[in-house]
Amino acid sequence: MTPTPHRYFVLNKPANMVSQFVSSDDVRLLGDLDFDFPEGTHAIGRLDNQSEGLLILTTNKRVTNLLFQGEVPHKRTYWVNVGHIVSKETLQRLRTGIPILVKGGVEYVTSPCEVEVISRPEILSKHQNETWENVPNTWLSITLTEGKFHQIRKMVRVAGHRCKRLVRASIENLTLGNLAPGQVQEIQEEEFFAALKIENWFQQH
Repeated sequence: MTPTPHRYFVLNKPANMVSQFVSSDDVRLLGDLDFDFPEGTHAIGRLDNQSEGLLILTTNKRVTNLLFQGEVPHKRTYWVNVGHIVSKETLQRLRTGIPILVKGGVEYVTSPCEVEVISRPEILSKHQNETWENVPNTWLSITLTEGKFHQIRKMVRVAGHRCKRLVRASIENLTLGNLAPGQVQEIQEEEFFAALKIENWFQQH
């Protein structure tokens, strides 16, 4: 019997939705989307309830290990809206590493990462979580290779700013593109792994 080919999807996850199909809590689920996912589909590299943007879904259970637990770290880029103007000194603090509390109340210094001030991304729709236009605010692009629990929110908070909106724009070369919030796009297997720079997948299969 020939095994069923794996399938791969990218979603622009809207805010106020969890990255799962089942929950005991009264929350919006991935199954509420207007898309017929095949049995066995699950999310990879989850986004929290309030965060938005690029979410990978697949029927291939090996992707988690290949993407997030391999020897080569994979870059993830986020668009982050914070209150007030971010100074050059604060940008440098964020880039070089900043202490945050992680599991167990342990202090952890984040790894160096890329942080730049950007214009508001044009593809984003307006959202109630976003800072009002007449209130000083800054959009940042933050690219990192690690993903501690609520890491970016904690980083900007320690640096003296409140994270108002957090959107994952890309994982390596897999990007949000022009997907509207709640929209799903299926990707072919070879394109999927090439974009994520998981090059040894096809050498093993």
